[in-house]
Amino acid sequence: MVQGAFPIVPARDLDATRAFYERIGFRTVGWWPDAFGGYAILTTDTLEMHFFRFPELDPATSYAQCYWRVADVDALHATLIHAGLSASTPEDKPWGMREFALSDPNGTLVRVGQPLPGE
Repeated sequence: MVQGAFPIVPARDLDATRAFYERIGFRTVGWWPDAFGGYAILTTDTLEMHFFRFPELDPATSYAQCYWRVADVDALHATLIHAGLSASTPEDKPWGMREFALSDPNGTLVRVGQPLPGE
């Protein structure tokens, strides 16, 4: 039985990646910057992200993406803005989700959403 799926995305700089995600409430639970080729695991109570070191990554051409389904999209958006980070404005989408998007320092596109009431 599947208990979760966790994105494993490239990180040009693990230290910068860790700092970015910790600013928005993630905590580091696995940190191997020099072992396993460079690897990190960061979590919140409901989300988990894995990163592998890829110093040649060009954030402008990265196509890595992930989707976070959260309980309160507007609260997370407010946390990002309060932390001085940039994100699109939350919008109600025709597919029944309220969503916004942001990019991390590696160019990873993170889409964030919650189901609209009644969906």
